[in-house]
Amino acid sequence: MRLMINHQTHYVYTDVVNRSIQYIKMTPSTNAHQQVQNWDVSVPGQRDMQLDTFGNVWLTTTQREPYLQMTIMAQGIVEMNLSRTDSNADDLNPKLFLQPTPSTQCDIHMKSFADCYVPRINRANLIRLAEAILAHIPYVSNQTSVHTSAIDAFHHKQGVCQDHSHVMIAMCRYLGIPARYISGYLFVPNSSHLASHAWVEVYIENKWYCFDVSNQLFTPQSHIYVAIGRDYWDVAPVRGVRDKGGIESMSSIVQVLSC
Repeated sequence: MRLMINHQTHYVYTDVVNRSIQYIKMTPSTNAHQQVQNWDVSVPGQRDMQLDTFGNVWLTTTQREPYLQMTIMAQGIVEMNLSRTDSNADDLNPKLFLQPTPSTQCDIHMKSFADCYVPRINRANLIRLAEAILAHIPYVSNQTSVHTSAIDAFHHKQGVCQDHSHVMIAMCRYLGIPARYISGYLFVPNSSHLASHAWVEVYIENKWYCFDVSNQLFTPQSHIYVAIGRDYWDVAPVRGVRDKGGIESMSSIVQVLSC
């Protein structure tokens, strides 16, 4: 299956931005699950590309000319391999993904919840846990933000894919299971406009397995992998710093189409 992705992010400011630096992780890599046939990130300014600690493509751009608005556009074509049941193999040490982060902490209630559904560590029980998380935290948009932690989302009982992923990761790490956050896209037939997606990979049986809590998908299907990290902040599509600019407004659109 060949998929075409068009991801546009538009920023508008109430005052002139004198200069800025953007850190962009919007470039997928070729691996056993997917082959990137072409890809480009269009953004003004001077560019520098490197790999981060987790092997993600990390684009740094510097804008030195004043501006009131800026658009970042990532687009390309990816060929999917849908025959795999496990996720991507890589050289990263799974123990890297046992480290709790501020976004993936567990409190006593979450620990009790995890123990209830995973009395023994195996894939079947982890699927039961993922099902229970979605039942406990129904998918509801605009109720949380990127700053919402796993503990906050668990007690708020509403959230989106980022929240489901943080809660699943937090509980897995409490159980002593490496778990990592994946950013990317998911193609759904008959739907051309999708938000960026997030899901989890869990390391059991010496393999990384997909746990898409929001969609209850447990093998990588039309998932386009972009970046891997310990939590959202390791894989955020765009982060940056700027000099002035007043109040920032951001809008984004993502298209994932079969081609």
